[in-house]
Amino acid sequence: MVYVVMGVCGCGKSTIGRGLAKELGINFYDGDDFHPPKNVARMAAGKALTLQNRLPWLISIANHVREWNKNEGAVIACSALKQIYRELIATGGDVMFIYLEGSHEVLSARVSSRKDHFMPVSLLNSQLKTLEEPKDAITVDIDQKPDEIIKTILSQLHIETYS
Repeated sequence: MVYVVMGVCGCGKSTIGRGLAKELGINFYDGDDFHPPKNVARMAAGKALTLQNRLPWLISIANHVREWNKNEGAVIACSALKQIYRELIATGGDVMFIYLEGSHEVLSARVSSRKDHFMPVSLLNSQLKTLEEPKDAITVDIDQKPDEIIKTILSQLHIETYS
């Protein structure tokens, strides 16, 4: 199984994804690492990605999902904002989406406080406008500590941990 921790910028995809992967004993990957340099440059300049920009990135992630499903599985942090993006990612095989949901206030504060990240706070509204909330995902409110979020996810996955 590949677990896709999804949501808009600032929701905690990477933090929660790393923690979840550790609990599950599988590898973690950050979807941002699969963006071509021109996508990163575009976002760093405050320009939203188009479907044309995203398509090669999403296909790459789907191909990786296919490989991870052949092996031990994985956790990946990936925005997966639209249903069509999630459907494309899921062509790689067994995927469970985990949606990290938060208020504009919490998200804005988090993005504003980040250092050394290419995504500016100015793109938060664009991402929220693009977001199609998933109906077939585990949904968790981000206004709690990371450990609590991970415990909630594991509980919804019916996985017990001993850490």
